[in-house]
Amino acid sequence: MKLTIVGCSGSFPGPDSPASCYLLEAPYDGRTYRLLLDLGNGALGHLQRYVDPLDVDAVALSHLHADHFFDLASFYVYRRYHPKAPHPRIPVLGPRGTASRLARAYDLTEQPGMTEEFDFATWPPEGVVEVGPFEVRVRRVAHPVEAYGMRISADSSVLAYSGDTGPCSQLESLAAEADVLLAEAAFVESVEHPTDLHLTGRDAAEHATRAGVRRLLLTHIPPWHDAAEVLADARPAFDGPLELVHAGATYEL
Repeated sequence: MKLTIVGCSGSFPGPDSPASCYLLEAPYDGRTYRLLLDLGNGALGHLQRYVDPLDVDAVALSHLHADHFFDLASFYVYRRYHPKAPHPRIPVLGPRGTASRLARAYDLTEQPGMTEEFDFATWPPEGVVEVGPFEVRVRRVAHPVEAYGMRISADSSVLAYSGDTGPCSQLESLAAEADVLLAEAAFVESVEHPTDLHLTGRDAAEHATRAGVRRLLLTHIPPWHDAAEVLADARPAFDGPLELVHAGATYEL
């Protein structure tokens, strides 16, 4: 499994990165299968640095905040009006109401909305979905809207992805013994913050330690925070490999 950080800026695009978007690639039926985890605002532009968007096979959305899903509206335009259109529909897995939210965002009628470009499916409350070579297990996490963390497996490799969440046991369950935990760290310890919204670097590190994660990658840091402070918050709580991600970074699992 190969992970490419397409976008990692928290809450909105920053000067060096679009919002959340992560490309997973793995062999499947004699070719490379490509799954996007989230497609936040600004991400479609950077995605084209790494892959033709028409070669994306599926999209998995953690939740319906703009910094995690809004560039699906741009992806719709790409697929619908591309000179080689029409193209086969691709799966888009997400929370309830994903298809209608996107239709409203682009001022479309709900039927057909974007259903001629995307095959929308709703995450099960707690379950496993097969997506090409990937087994994706989801659980609801602590966030003001319906939001999911993910555990993605391919062969013997396991990536856990927090999406957006406050501290919660569900994230530890998803991350148990994972090769990599890709965890948001939008808050810093030096500033008071709301509960059930985001993690600090220390929160992410403590979850990773309790889950027995082998490697911790911190993401979703808003441009207004000093990333070095986030990393400093995390280091005392996790003694394995730990780093801040940046747009364009790649990891082999």
